[in-house]
Amino acid sequence: MARRKETILNDPIYGFITIRDRLILKLLDHPYFQRLGRIKQLGLTHLVYPGAYHTRLQHALGVAHLMGTAIEVLRSKKHDITKEEELAVTVAILLHDIGHGPFSHVLENSIVRNVTHEDLSDMFMQRLNEEFKGKLDMAIKIFANKYKKKFLHQLVASQLDMDRLDYLRRDSFFTGVAEGAISSDRIIKTLNVVNDHLVIDAKGIYSVENFLLARRLMYWQVYLHKTVIAAEYLLIKILERAKELGNQGASLFATPALNYFLMRQPGKQDFAQDRKVLQMFALLDDYDILASVKVWSQESEPVLKRLSTNLVNRNLFHIELKDKPFSKSRISKIRAQTAKAYKISAEEACYFVFTDVIGNSVYDRHSDKINILYGGGKMADIAVASDQLNISVLSKRVEKHFLCCPKTMI
Repeated sequence: MARRKETILNDPIYGFITIRDRLILKLLDHPYFQRLGRIKQLGLTHLVYPGAYHTRLQHALGVAHLMGTAIEVLRSKKHDITKEEELAVTVAILLHDIGHGPFSHVLENSIVRNVTHEDLSDMFMQRLNEEFKGKLDMAIKIFANKYKKKFLHQLVASQLDMDRLDYLRRDSFFTGVAEGAISSDRIIKTLNVVNDHLVIDAKGIYSVENFLLARRLMYWQVYLHKTVIAAEYLLIKILERAKELGNQGASLFATPALNYFLMRQPGKQDFAQDRKVLQMFALLDDYDILASVKVWSQESEPVLKRLSTNLVNRNLFHIELKDKPFSKSRISKIRAQTAKAYKISAEEACYFVFTDVIGNSVYDRHSDKINILYGGGKMADIAVASDQLNISVLSKRVEKHFLCCPKTMI
């Protein structure tokens, strides 16, 4: 059987993308990578924006394409990037999200314990490196920021990386939220490197300002949209209840992969000590959760049944946002009403009435800053250089308290 010499993909954002490297072609075909096609990029956001069905796999292909463009731009500005480094940084960005679990960020703390998707991405890359006999060595170093050229890591993970440049534009396209549209091409064309750090040429400052503003708008209009939060927390509560019932010895339907994690919540040490844990995680995706929730909606246990039925039928929580915490007396009152109406205990009513905090800061001035490069080598942080935006406001963390409860209890 002849080996593929290249793959040409038609991406809705960038048009035709050509992939020729044999290692990358093999990684694209690997089950670990193909699993990303069964994980939605934006979790349950499609319940608010019906077009948001795009996947982590599409995003991974997009960032790999942007990385190739960024490397070309930096080479044209006389920065030395070898063929080996180009391949390694492309592999690093291609696999940067390979550790995501079902529905991306939604269940990150529900499936495993104190293990981030970045931790899991590193574990998957280490496992792939074994399989590919060390060919991912440099990619892993770049991903972990242990490679000598630090700007390569910044292309993968920073405040102006290929990840953010793709997901803002892609998420804007699929949700239809035009405010998130950014000029990723313009930003990439103004990338430069000074003292081993990524910077932006001065002519790109307005594109970066638009990028920061678009990111802020996308967070509050899409990622932290209150109805999206209500949907995501409904799914979190479903998993919490299923775990509780499982720990009590109840026999619940679940796919083999999901059942494995319902019966235990492994932490970093478990992944390190038992190779089977990561292999089981590799079998877990959105389909496992959706199939199980659909069956749970027919369960006899009242709490799990009601929660699951609500998600299946898109009967989401009522949600309120405030700058200050909700009063304990109000929460207790709604819980008592819910317990009485649903004929459940006050403790079980906590699955239907609860409060938490969401927050975001668009620009972190204490992290790796976005520096603007002027003629003569002078540089300035975007927070100082910008004359259009109040970056100090964008860099301030905004937190909002929310209260979820059944719509009939309001």
